[in-house]
Amino acid sequence: MEQPAAPSAPVARLRALRSVELRTTQFGAAADFYSEVWGLEVVETERGASWLRGTNEQHHILQLTEADRTALGRISFAVATPAEVDEAARRLLSRGIVPVTGPGPLDQVGGGYGLRFADPEGRLIELSAETWAVPPRGREEALPVGVTHTVLNTADIDASVAFYRDVLGMRVSDWSEHQMAFLRCNADHHSIAFNQAEWASLNHVAYEMSSVDHFMRGLGRLRHHGVVPKWGPGRHGPGNNTFSYFTDPSGLVCEYTSDVAQIVEDTWICRVWRRTPELSDLWGTAGPPSPEIRSHMAGSPDPGPLADGVDSSALGGRSGVRA
Repeated sequence: MEQPAAPSAPVARLRALRSVELRTTQFGAAADFYSEVWGLEVVETERGASWLRGTNEQHHILQLTEADRTALGRISFAVATPAEVDEAARRLLSRGIVPVTGPGPLDQVGGGYGLRFADPEGRLIELSAETWAVPPRGREEALPVGVTHTVLNTADIDASVAFYRDVLGMRVSDWSEHQMAFLRCNADHHSIAFNQAEWASLNHVAYEMSSVDHFMRGLGRLRHHGVVPKWGPGRHGPGNNTFSYFTDPSGLVCEYTSDVAQIVEDTWICRVWRRTPELSDLWGTAGPPSPEIRSHMAGSPDPGPLADGVDSSALGGRSGVRA
């Protein structure tokens, strides 16, 4: 009897969520918000594009790009070496997935060696190594360290989870009934989460604060700028992380978070959480999310940057030192 073919190995071992690109129709206002209010630092800027860092060593954690439509631009994951990028390209091709960029040196601010490809719903995914780095900033101030996770709306949660699990090697940490799935690529409980929705779009991007104290002081700093949470502060059940959600000038949702659960691979057991108020917010301080923040999290249908004829490549030169 013919034996079934062994499942293909994931294309790479993802080390971390490196950065996110956001496309915005409100470029000037968004750049001012993230640099002057949210707490990121501009590393480089050009006409219609800006690259901002947190307090970690990543050259940038957020790229803002002026566009005709506000949407997600690109999600970038770190891998260890250029050889892993080359192997990822071979494995993608064996699955019938053709990279739209690379493998090779990335002609972008922040440098690196990598490739880009589209997932089944059109999101642009980057795998990169040897990107440029910057000296870490002090973590005494209540400023974001880096991007810790992004939540993506999907029209087919089972297909999305299967792709990111089987192709990208992510592991499912928990489910929130059959509405949300939380996936990890390192010890953090989740780097990507999927939310079942009517269409594919960006739900929100979360930025890590060093501690609960930094988290609360960050909320205080935002309040001094006249910016108050649309939902939060509170603490989620799945992931155990604190949360407070805001909207940027583009209407995209951004989150301060801290204290995310750390996974020990040999002992963690995936759990299905009930969707109840007391598990959505363990502190009971946030109340239910308002219709306004739900609307912002839902966004509008996003076919991805390639549908607009954009490969979302960053422009310009490089600065810093090799990571």
